[in-house]
Amino acid sequence: MAARLRHLNPKKTLFLLCDIQEKFRPGMPLFANAVQNASKLTKAGKVLDIPLICTEHYPEKLGKIVKDIDVSHAKAVIGKTRFSMIVPELEAKVKDIFGSQPEDVVLYGLESHICVEQTVMDLLERQINVVLVADCLISRLTQDRDLAIDRMRNAGCTVSTSESVIFDLMGDKNHPKFDIVRKFVNEPSADMQLSKGSSSKL
Repeated sequence: MAARLRHLNPKKTLFLLCDIQEKFRPGMPLFANAVQNASKLTKAGKVLDIPLICTEHYPEKLGKIVKDIDVSHAKAVIGKTRFSMIVPELEAKVKDIFGSQPEDVVLYGLESHICVEQTVMDLLERQINVVLVADCLISRLTQDRDLAIDRMRNAGCTVSTSESVIFDLMGDKNHPKFDIVRKFVNEPSADMQLSKGSSSKL
């Protein structure tokens, strides 16, 4: 089931950052590159006033979100043991922000084939469009990430990248925040080897 490609509406879009925690760093070869891209996306979201909610998986053992990503503007940082991000605390916060639910969720984090994929299942069940930010997705094995991207695309997600999301949310060079956001995208995104190791192509 292919997703219909359409513009994001900044007033009806939610960023979800899934479990990018320090304890995962040693086991994931592309962790640093994904964090660099996620930091850029998160900074841009802050400037563009896109609401952000973050989760931390079992933070008592796995720690907090990496300091490399500034989430000080997040509407909530929610600890969880469920693999999916869609827990009651998150649903309540989303209702506070939107009154009901967003049209689109921009989703990024780890692990692609576990917490991200199960979050996608729950969002699609709620008829929420999901934009996966492929250059901000991580798994311990690239093949797990790439096959998960394939499955989630086939389920109806739009697969995008951090810069595509950022520029779509602005929509125009004359956007009042363009000159600020442009500073984040002057440097190209870090390579996440998205064309290697599987059939996944962007």
